[in-house]
Amino acid sequence: MDQSKSLTYTSYLKVKELLDLQHPESDPEEHDEMLFIIIHQVYELWFKQILHEFDKLREELEAGETWSSAKTMRRVLTILKTMVSQIDILETMTPLEFNSFRGFLQNASGFQSVQFREMEIICGMRSQHIIDVHESQPELQQNLLDREEESTLWESFCRYLQKRGYNIEIPERVNDQGLVHEPSQHNQDKLVEIMKDDPEAALLCELFVDYDEGLMEWRYRHVKMVERTIGTKSGTGGSEGAKYLHKTLNNPIFPDLWAIRSKF
Repeated sequence: MDQSKSLTYTSYLKVKELLDLQHPESDPEEHDEMLFIIIHQVYELWFKQILHEFDKLREELEAGETWSSAKTMRRVLTILKTMVSQIDILETMTPLEFNSFRGFLQNASGFQSVQFREMEIICGMRSQHIIDVHESQPELQQNLLDREEESTLWESFCRYLQKRGYNIEIPERVNDQGLVHEPSQHNQDKLVEIMKDDPEAALLCELFVDYDEGLMEWRYRHVKMVERTIGTKSGTGGSEGAKYLHKTLNNPIFPDLWAIRSKF
């Protein structure tokens, strides 16, 4: 074996290439733009990992595997907590510091994150506007359209419950905007029974609620960070900024699991 070509920490993680991916646009370069770039690149890496876990989770659920599904969900929840805590780092940047390089961002906006939109689609969210945003990038647009053909998390969970012998209905996709599934009174009645009589399935129900709540926490922290940084101004790339983000708050992706809270 050629020792000169043996795997090292640096070569395995492509550290050199990774550290060459930060290119501030400000001229002269503003100190805080580096932080802004790194934070958002790290977010994209976490989005990639969550999508990777979601692919595994849906397979596990549809195979009826309770404990491996729970393990995967706990990993996703831990990543989500880490994503929320990273906002604390962004908030060390004052509005003046952000404004010092904001103009150099031109039309770039977090609104354009394809991976985050893929996450939303897998969670059951739909928006033609989000698809249209990427019409100038057909490959990225196709990624989103392909994701819309895949199972949502809720559909996979309902199949998991069917595997356990429950008369759960696979929800129909009835909405083109917002949450693709409507709440189901039939499924809610069955979920109440499951929560009372099946501790293993009930554990997964609670993990799904944990994820839903965690996603809402992420959205809340995100909108408050935007408000304290740019106030009510429009976001980069022509987005509505905090005004748009407010619309995304308090929209549960598993409404049936929230509806049954009052039935115990």
